[in-house]
Amino acid sequence: MSATLLARPTVTDQPTFATSEGLRTLLIRLHEAGPGAWHHDSDANALMRFAADRYAGLARKYGQEPIDAAAAAFEAMQNSSTRTANDPWAVVTVAVRITLIAEHRAQGLLTSTDRARRPDYSVFHDAQRFSDRTVPLTDYHPALHAPPEPDHPTDGAADTGSWLIEHTTRLLMLLGWSPSLAWTLIEYVCGRLTELGDRPAAYETLRRDKALRARFDLPHACWIGLLRLLLGHPTCVGRLRHGLLARLLVGDTLPELLADGDLVAAAVAARPDQAEAHDG
Repeated sequence: MSATLLARPTVTDQPTFATSEGLRTLLIRLHEAGPGAWHHDSDANALMRFAADRYAGLARKYGQEPIDAAAAAFEAMQNSSTRTANDPWAVVTVAVRITLIAEHRAQGLLTSTDRARRPDYSVFHDAQRFSDRTVPLTDYHPALHAPPEPDHPTDGAADTGSWLIEHTTRLLMLLGWSPSLAWTLIEYVCGRLTELGDRPAAYETLRRDKALRARFDLPHACWIGLLRLLLGHPTCVGRLRHGLLARLLVGDTLPELLADGDLVAAAVAARPDQAEAHDG
């Protein structure tokens, strides 16, 4: 066999939609082509095969098949927010991961995927039959165990915190925020909120946190806008008064939040690029 046949594929062998700009171009073309474009376009078929391969490892991690990951990617690619995002592939990846986690939890809980996405279901363990165990019920059933010490958070609280950070990050990504910056800032705010245990106290402490602002070179308007968006503020009106984190915890979904014009405007205005433009 010749050396040519043994050579590894190069970057140039990748399809154009493997890059974020290439994906954006293809999604715009498919959207403008109208109904039926996804069924007949050869690039669309190739994109779905590419997505199945790209997320195969992620699908196996959560006990799903590559075709399930491709289906989740397809759903994310239909959204206009994906086409207009700074990094369409990043948005698709987050959406696929969230969907796969929800489907994995839904199978374990014997419930629907939509219910498994909700934070109040994150505290439940997977369903188990009595016949699955050979030891007495008292040896493993949580209801018959002593509760954990108050100073040590339960796994359910940790799962809820991760779910909250993940969904808040996804919302900000859909509104143009950098994924890594949004995740870091939201995780920091949630950590301080957990430590202080009070939203007003957390807001007052965080707004004076100049070290974090300096670390990420955040404009003052951006930082204050993000804190008011996440934690709420007495001067805010309507549902913005309670903050985005509180709304997610009481069950508001991403589509419901994206339909809130005031919230969307506040999130966009708090972006670093918007704050810098305003300051300029």
